[in-house]
Amino acid sequence: MRTKEGAPSDRVYLVGIIFFILGLGTLLPWNFFMTASMYFNNRLSGGNTSESSNGTATARKEYYFNNWMTLLSQLPLLLFTLLNSILYPRISEKVRIAGSLVFILILFILTAILVKIPMEEDQFFSITMATIWFINSFGAVLQGSLFGLVGLLPQKYSAVFMSGQGLAGTFAALAMLFAIASKSDDETAALGYFITPCVGTLVTLISYLLLPKLDFARYYLNSSRSQNYEIDTSHQLLPKETPLETTELNGHANGSVPKGNPSGSASEDVDGGRQAFISLENADAKETKSSVLEVFKKIWVMAFCVTFVFTVTLSVFPAVTVDVKTAYPGNWEPYFIPVCCFLVFNVMDWTGRTVTSLVQWPPKESRLFPALVISRVVFVPLLMLCNVQERRFLPVFFSHDVVFVIIMILFSVTSGYCVCLSMSYAPQLVAPKDGETAGALMTFFLALGLSLGAAISFLLRFLV
Repeated sequence: MRTKEGAPSDRVYLVGIIFFILGLGTLLPWNFFMTASMYFNNRLSGGNTSESSNGTATARKEYYFNNWMTLLSQLPLLLFTLLNSILYPRISEKVRIAGSLVFILILFILTAILVKIPMEEDQFFSITMATIWFINSFGAVLQGSLFGLVGLLPQKYSAVFMSGQGLAGTFAALAMLFAIASKSDDETAALGYFITPCVGTLVTLISYLLLPKLDFARYYLNSSRSQNYEIDTSHQLLPKETPLETTELNGHANGSVPKGNPSGSASEDVDGGRQAFISLENADAKETKSSVLEVFKKIWVMAFCVTFVFTVTLSVFPAVTVDVKTAYPGNWEPYFIPVCCFLVFNVMDWTGRTVTSLVQWPPKESRLFPALVISRVVFVPLLMLCNVQERRFLPVFFSHDVVFVIIMILFSVTSGYCVCLSMSYAPQLVAPKDGETAGALMTFFLALGLSLGAAISFLLRFLV
């Protein structure tokens, strides 16, 4: 979508900055929550063994926290993204976006408070699992609603929004490195991981509330939403059932057409009314929003692309890549995975997303774009053949750290680039009135790709 003629300018790119913050705010909380996985695992284990009443050591209960966290984050993400894409017209945008941000803020405040409250392991596990479910439920509604919102603006704002999302993981990786370098204990690090998203979510909420006050944003958002309202209002002023003959009689009765007027102005009024009515019907046909299925038929290629990109990405990252070992053990070893796996991926993914604001190739109509997306499957065997430990079946072909980093850079850049192009292209394939529907649908397929990738990752890790 190009900038409309007569639209106000985006002064100092303020709307762009707000959408960057909104993109950052959608993924920052969950990225920081995942970064605290060591705190959760240590609190649930409390050591590997416990002492029974007769003094013998017994093995503690295994909670499989990481597996449950993956499952209970993907299920609500997929479910609520689907519900949001179908039911979003029935709930106002402000309730969906502001309400989700408020609830996410409350959940992180409670999680931060729990760090200082002693609790039985079973009870702590249950509360944490419920928190994971609700954070991702509200996160799905938030993300789907914001993708629909940014779809109403010119394309570059979708790229800016996606760029903000890409930076969220970078901040989480840097926080992990800072915690390692400072040698802080798990509890102190966890407080930092939970308080930071509280600040970020609050800033995101304030930014969203400022958006309607900006002329540029108001022009695009209100012009799209008001079209259907204007048509409905016109029909109320000129109902279909009103017979044109009655209009003519009323005209004679109230003296608007003099009796015996030879000019035939009453007939002209009737013809004008008929033409106006036809024009309204034509406008109604043009402006009524298409059904979800009709929109899907126009964007299905982009829906496939975003699903496939995330399926490939999540199938090996982080399930496989996190177990790659450095060829140079020693002081470098504790930093190897945080730097070469998480930091490299997030920085390069953000770079790929940001590049789309300058270059969009291949074009949305080209068959080269789906081909480029499918070609990324080559990264799956390449990463599986790196120095992943422990191994069952496959040999190690790439043991050097540099080779692993090069593969990760290409893997990450193409992931961010293809995802951002898919999400940016989809609203351009439909009429402006259907941009919000397209954005909501694309968010569902994004979540579907995440879920499929997470499911496949268990099999691929076993095959290594």
